[in-house]
Amino acid sequence: MNKSDAERLSGMLDYLGYEQTDVPKQADLLIIVTCSIRKLSEDKAYSAIGVWGKWKKTRPNLKIVFCGCVAQQQKEDLFKRAHYVDMVLGTHRLYEFPELLKRVNAGERVCSCDEVVYPEKDFPINKAKGYGAWIPIMEGCNNFCTYCIVPYTRGRERSRDSEAIIKEVKSALKDGYKEITLLGQNVDSYNSNGMNLSALLREINSIEGQFRIRFVTSYPTDITDELINTVIELDKVCEYFHIPMQSGDDYILKRMNRRYDVKTYKAICDKLREKVKDVTITSDFIAGFPGETEEQFQHTIDAMRDLELDYSNTAAYSPRPETVAGKWTDLFLSEEVKYDRLNRLNDCVKECCLASNKKFVGKEMEILVESFEKAKGTINAKTIITGRTRNNKIVHVPCDRDLSGEFLNVKITGAKTWYLLGELI
Repeated sequence: MNKSDAERLSGMLDYLGYEQTDVPKQADLLIIVTCSIRKLSEDKAYSAIGVWGKWKKTRPNLKIVFCGCVAQQQKEDLFKRAHYVDMVLGTHRLYEFPELLKRVNAGERVCSCDEVVYPEKDFPINKAKGYGAWIPIMEGCNNFCTYCIVPYTRGRERSRDSEAIIKEVKSALKDGYKEITLLGQNVDSYNSNGMNLSALLREINSIEGQFRIRFVTSYPTDITDELINTVIELDKVCEYFHIPMQSGDDYILKRMNRRYDVKTYKAICDKLREKVKDVTITSDFIAGFPGETEEQFQHTIDAMRDLELDYSNTAAYSPRPETVAGKWTDLFLSEEVKYDRLNRLNDCVKECCLASNKKFVGKEMEILVESFEKAKGTINAKTIITGRTRNNKIVHVPCDRDLSGEFLNVKITGAKTWYLLGELI
């Protein structure tokens, strides 16, 4: 979502006559788009602008803009922490940026973090180079999980107009993108003028051309039979679901304010594996949630294996201001315990990834080629192409030609922890 915001800001700057520089120290304007889901992300942002603040001592006309979730969270307080910042722009006010920049260039310091959403404007979008386009369709969250700051930084759920989404998809396809990923904190909650995610997928699938469609992130209990059947029926929608579980223990799930238990989550996975051929299911987990016992943590390890998850993102619990769990200081676990559990989670992720990848050896699969480069490691070839399957597996294929951007069928010949090996058919 932050990458998507940055692409939009870049497009607005093009519209305003700015040019991007490869030498940040020589820039007239520096912008950082921040994430506050974990403290480490915040720390990196503050470290970056601290360097910029030093540059500004010798270049007082340099303008510094602080955007994103940390901006929405800190608001005017950012000026106290970083007096050299010229603009603080919250997540709800992205399209106000051009107007605010005029005020900054006139000598003002401005903060716009109002929770009233500024209307979307039809500015150009500078999407990152490659073959995949990230397109937000909804933003915000109504669930208020006890560990999560998203409802406080991105606000309540709100969906983009379907016509604006379709227009952006068509523009991306015209520009040569081959894979469209629809974004949302709870993407399955999309609803605009009576159109839900399944209906939106059908609209996009009907656009002419060869391309793929993905969507992330799904809240477990929002995955309906209608959505599953839509994925099965539509030829361009990929067999991939990212479904954060967060914990494999029922008591911890309740403490997290997640609206399901382990049995319910397993039933969702079982249904997907039964109905959707070669489906990949990935997840998110938190290690060391406040009050988590060793036994409860072990339930998460057991669930990962039992569910045969194909990949999982993991993180040690990071207390977030304003959240319910962030106030449970008497239940906080030590950093040593949290990171020991995180390391064990990551070992389990490796185990599950390798087991998942081995299932595809011998199969023929379609890949979208993303790159052409020199072979590294144990691959017996001078050059390889790297592509992604419909179910989001990375495949390295020996090849002496750059076939980037093409859809190819390959036979899977081997499996490593993080990728597959293949050969052209």
